[in-house]
Formats: sequence, structure tokens, C-alpha cells
Amino acid sequence: MGSEMCIRDRSTMVDIVLVEPEIPNNTGAIARTCACTGSRLHLVKPLGFDISDRAVKRAGLDYWHLVDISVYENIDEYFAKNGDENLWLLTTKASVSYVDADLSTPNVTLMFGKETKGLPEWLRERYADHCLRIPMRAEARSLNLSNTAAILCYEALRQQNMLGQIDLNV
Repeated sequence: MGSEMCIRDRSTMVDIVLVEPEIPNNTGAIARTCACTGSRLHLVKPLGFDISDRAVKRAGLDYWHLVDISVYENIDEYFAKNGDENLWLLTTKASVSYVDADLSTPNVTLMFGKETKGLPEWLRERYADHCLRIPMRAEARSLNLSNTAAILCYEALRQQNMLGQIDLNV
């Protein structure tokens, strides 16, 4: 760690959607992943924290200006503005592992639910064939949301052969 990363080609390959995120540190870590990879971050309200300029500066998020971020009042507004093409939902309730998913198409969207409850059941049912999980021991419950987002973001970039677009020597 410690080396700065930047994207040679600023075109977006991955969109990360957080539905009603509750924990500011998780969203901050996911925002850093987006800044480092050139991915876009979408936040669906209600948020469990403040993302005003003042709050972001006070939290010391010196990379926030590198994040392409959009905020939506609700999930309906998100879908109205973005649609659902190449949408993948991450949930511990899925039966398909992310390693078996084809994330190689351009502009993959990865959607994550709130930390305490995950994604709503109606959404998981609507996109049942696009629900993924990360394999883990049953007694461990789940990975941290920011770790999960980073794993899936980099897997999508790997499958898209876009990791070479990230310059590690800047």
C-alpha cells in the first residue's frame, strides 16, 4: 500500500450501488475503492450518515474529489435514471458464487444492501438469476460490506481485462 493509483482511461467499467448504507466507514472505504479504480458510486437514500462537503472534509476523506458519486432519493429513482442492464446483486442468500458469474461485459453494476439487513427480498426475487454470493464459512455470517465491494469490483475489472488500465506507478 502507500502508492497512489490513478486510471489512465477514465471510462467507467464498474458501477457500485449501495442501497441504504448505514455505516459511514464502509461507504468511505467503498468510495476509496471507486476512486482507485475509476468506478462510479451510487448511494440510495436513506443514508445512515452525512455526506455534505463539511462532513466529508471533517472525516478527512482526501480522495472524495476523485469519486464520481450520485445520490438518489429511493431505489425507484435509481432504476428510472440507470435501468438494470448488467446488474448483479450481492447477497449472502444467493446460491451462485461470484466466481461463476460472467462480469466481463462493459459497465457492470454491482448492487449491495444495507449492512444490517442486506437487499430487500422483493429485489432479490426480481433479480434472482443475478444474485451472487462470496463463498465463506456458514458460521462466519458475512464479510464486511467494503471488503465485499472491493472483491467484486476487482473481479469485474479482471474479467473485463481492465486491470492494466490502473497505473500503479503514479
